[in-house]
Amino acid sequence: MRIVVKLGHAFGEGLPEADSIRRQCEVLKQLVQLGHRVVVVIGGGSISRDYISVARRLGASWSECDQLGIDFTRLNARLFVAALGDAAFSEVARDLCDLAKFYPSGKIVVMGGISPGQSTDAASALAAEAIRADLFLRTLDVEGVYEADPKSNKDARKLDTIRIEELKRLAAFGGEEAGQYKLFDHVAINILARSKIPTVFLNGRDPENILRAVRGEKVGTKVLY
Repeated sequence: MRIVVKLGHAFGEGLPEADSIRRQCEVLKQLVQLGHRVVVVIGGGSISRDYISVARRLGASWSECDQLGIDFTRLNARLFVAALGDAAFSEVARDLCDLAKFYPSGKIVVMGGISPGQSTDAASALAAEAIRADLFLRTLDVEGVYEADPKSNKDARKLDTIRIEELKRLAAFGGEEAGQYKLFDHVAINILARSKIPTVFLNGRDPENILRAVRGEKVGTKVLY
């Protein structure tokens, strides 16, 4: 299968953890060993949001903050390239043209952000569309998509499936400023919807969930079109 994995949880709070990155990379390598073609998109994490906040207080424009966020995603992506070693293409893909050049290598292609004004969710959805992905996986730090924020509402119910229209409604409560994309941004959702890309939201803190989703096991939240 052609698979795009957006690691939305990979750089959560604080500095990156080597053991966590190593565990995720082992799973990505397993996908390749099983014959799958893999693209991985890495977000900026909490540190990028901290820098963006400081930049705003220093008078930076939102477009400048967008670029700052992209720079952080590419630094994070470089860590994954290093951790993946020979399994990854040696350069971070900076745009869809790079993706088109690197993807035929058969190695894991690692990307960060690609354009100001877009989140890495949008970048990953575009990557999935570009390679005609058979499966798009979006990792979270919770078990899937919930009817309400499970971090603030302990009674929130996890959804096993969700219609794309309902996903749009839930995602509408997130911010759209640099570094503030919460569940999934509307640009990414529209890309998934127009190409009907098979999509699963899952808890990435257990990297084995990625393998379970690829095997077709019941995990996370599946998007219906």
